[in-house]
Formats: sequence, structure tokens, C-alpha cells
Amino acid sequence: MRKSLLPLLLPCLLATTVALGACSPQPSEKKEPAPAAEGAGDPAASAATDTGADSADADNATAAAEQGLPATEGAQVNEWTSCPYLDSQWVADTNGQRLTTQGIDTRFDPPACVFWSYPDAPQITVIVRHMPSVEEARAVVDWAAPIDSTEPADFEGWTGGRGVFSDSSVYAVQKDDYAVAVWTNQQQTLKAELIAKEAISNLKL
Repeated sequence: MRKSLLPLLLPCLLATTVALGACSPQPSEKKEPAPAAEGAGDPAASAATDTGADSADADNATAAAEQGLPATEGAQVNEWTSCPYLDSQWVADTNGQRLTTQGIDTRFDPPACVFWSYPDAPQITVIVRHMPSVEEARAVVDWAAPIDSTEPADFEGWTGGRGVFSDSSVYAVQKDDYAVAVWTNQQQTLKAELIAKEAISNLKL
């Protein structure tokens, strides 16, 4: 009689199945990539960040330079370019002289502006100061328009002095920690006053 081999083979088959199952590859856990940092790999974002930092550094440097200048500092042109807050033709028409050249002094913030006609001496000089304190702004006006040689000047909260000298005139006023001083080679303070008011208006002081 033939005997069935199934009872004898069954344990072997079960052992083989278990062994094969243990050797089968297991599904790997899918890992999501870490989110990129905002702006990373974006040239525009990086450029904007760098530009912002550079701009802030430039502003801080300019402010530090401005505060380091004494109240009695005059304008010394270091760039031959147009005044950023006064129109050239308007200045020429207001002062009544042809404009031949102009320049700015970037040590001040905003820059001081100097305008020439044919004579060697400037026809107009404009200095706008943003001082650390009200007292220092007043000191700028006292230097530009000394009390003992000028008359009082005021408009819309700005106060200072105006005066005529042998070959020039001056109009200088102060409000809060700002001071504006204008010299012209014309012996009329009205022209200096108009230029000062135009600068104040254009700079929104």
C-alpha cells in the first residue's frame, strides 16, 4: 500500500513559506522632502534681500555722516550733477540769472546744492540740514543768518532770519530739527526766500 507523503512534507512546506516571506522585500517608508526655506534658491528674492540690506547700510552711513558735520559747515561740491529737489530752470528764472553749471555736496542729507552763473562765485547755495536736535537746527540758522545782522523771518511754523549784505543776501529758517539756509548773489532776500520755500515744499519738510 502506498503511503501519502503529505503529512511528512507539510512541515517542510510551511517552513519554506515562512523563510520566503522573511526574505521578501518590504515596502520602504516614503519620506516627504523637507520644505525649502522661504526665498531659498530664488535669485529675485536673494537680490531683494541684498538690495534692502545695502540700502539700509547706505542710509545709516549717510545719516552718520550728516550728524558728524558741525552746524557751521558750508557746502563743498563733490559731485557735478543736478540738484535732486530744485529744478534748474526754475532756479535760474527765480534768481534772474542764467545757469551755467551746478553741483551738490553729498556729505549732507539731502545734498546741498550750489548753482553758478558766469562769475566765479556761486549765484545760489542751498543747504538743508536734518540735525540731531532742535537746538542744533537753530544753531545752523544762527550761523547762516546771525541775529545781530539780519531781521526775523517766519512762515508756517518755520522761523529764522533774513538779511542783505554787500554782495549777497541770505534767508535761513528752522522748524523742529530741520534747518534750511539759502544764499544768493542778489541783494534781495525775496529770491532766497522763494528758493527756500520751494526746497521745503519739494522735500515735504
